[in-house]
Amino acid sequence: MNDATENVSTWTPEGEHVAVPSEDMLIAACATVYDPEIPVNIYELGLIYAIESSDDGHIKVEMSLTAPGCPSAQELPVQVREAIMALPGVSGCDVEVVWEPAWDPSRMSEDARLSLNMF
Repeated sequence: MNDATENVSTWTPEGEHVAVPSEDMLIAACATVYDPEIPVNIYELGLIYAIESSDDGHIKVEMSLTAPGCPSAQELPVQVREAIMALPGVSGCDVEVVWEPAWDPSRMSEDARLSLNMF
């Protein structure tokens, strides 16, 4: 398995070497984004539902928010996109906010629950 700093290499039909970020790198990028009201990153909060990457370096992220009226609803998807676009080998990134399934605290990691004293 690749660590968070390794790219996965692919070859195009033309024989070009293209470095595509690993899943760990994509997760690490998402984990740099924090909800300003909650001192836990959005990945540990369970707000990232899916990350898909294509061989050409295009990334698609499905994420949710803790509530439809989240004051950071406009900023968080932009921050996720910017964090992923900063990775080498990323050619594009679409971030979609989804509401199904609805987010609830059970989606948080154990570390997030401990950080927020939610045992």
